[in-house]
Amino acid sequence: MAKKGNRVQVILECTEHKTTGVAGTSRYITTKNKKNTPERMEMKKYNSILKKVTVHKEIK
Repeated sequence: MAKKGNRVQVILECTEHKTTGVAGTSRYITTKNKKNTPERMEMKKYNSILKKVTVHKEIK
């Protein structure tokens, strides 16, 4: 049976990775409460390809 509620899965994608031209993408899957956080999420996460902490934004 599926969960009911305000929590939804979202995908976070690195914003700096696109500008570097390096192959691949850095993405994370997490959940958020859409009632408490209706706008798009933005978090600092580790990018293993660039080997540094970068800003990851929610994509659709």
